[in-house]
Amino acid sequence: MERYDELTRKYTALPNQGRAKDGFHYQPEAWRIFPRYHVVEAILMEVERLDPDQLPELAGLVDALVAAADGAHSPLTQPASNEVDVEAMATERRLFRSTVHGWLAGGDLRVEPLAYRRVLTPAEAAARQEQLRRRWGLVDRCWYPLLADPVPPDVLVLTEAAMWDEQGIAHVRRELREMGGRRVVELREDGTDYLIDVGIVAPRYTGIEGVWSDDTLSWIAYASHEGTVTFGGHLAVNLHKTWADLDQWRWSPD
Repeated sequence: MERYDELTRKYTALPNQGRAKDGFHYQPEAWRIFPRYHVVEAILMEVERLDPDQLPELAGLVDALVAAADGAHSPLTQPASNEVDVEAMATERRLFRSTVHGWLAGGDLRVEPLAYRRVLTPAEAAARQEQLRRRWGLVDRCWYPLLADPVPPDVLVLTEAAMWDEQGIAHVRRELREMGGRRVVELREDGTDYLIDVGIVAPRYTGIEGVWSDDTLSWIAYASHEGTVTFGGHLAVNLHKTWADLDQWRWSPD
């Protein structure tokens, strides 16, 4: 994650955002950077297919991480566009592999644990989507207020700014913890689906719509491209009770 941020900062610092003077083609330096962060992004997703609760011993884990470096692809990494693109991605894969081997060679590796975050299998994601369809009327990962039906009175619709306010996110996480929540499924419209710790739940539209729930199916959250974030079930009820200035964030169809 830090490497991705490092590379994207380098890219955005390029003159004209890495574009050539014609505004269409890329500068050579851009080709040496952005393919690398596309590879890093693909590697991260491949690594996060591993279950943090069931990791192998260190030697086996290193093998799995190296395999992720070699096998990680996305629509943005293939097919390669030119030789510079190919070499940039290969270099980044080599860097990741050498870093992982360095951890093993260094011995006594000590790190702070990260919050749980695992990529769902397609079967897991499909099963949850079907459960939400039956329980909450989800339509192709879409919910209120984007459905054709009127918004039910017990469904809470806020403006998306409520979730970019840190206090808003804190309210949601606190209520989920109070409800006994530990892990939450996050389904995104581009198919990047995760099981995550409740402490990192962030129902926001980030250019990709999302739906959140847990195994109880007693609540749902949905962030849309129309500038709304919607809550249903126990979460909506509890937010009504405990969020003192909730009304300033309410969405109106007018």
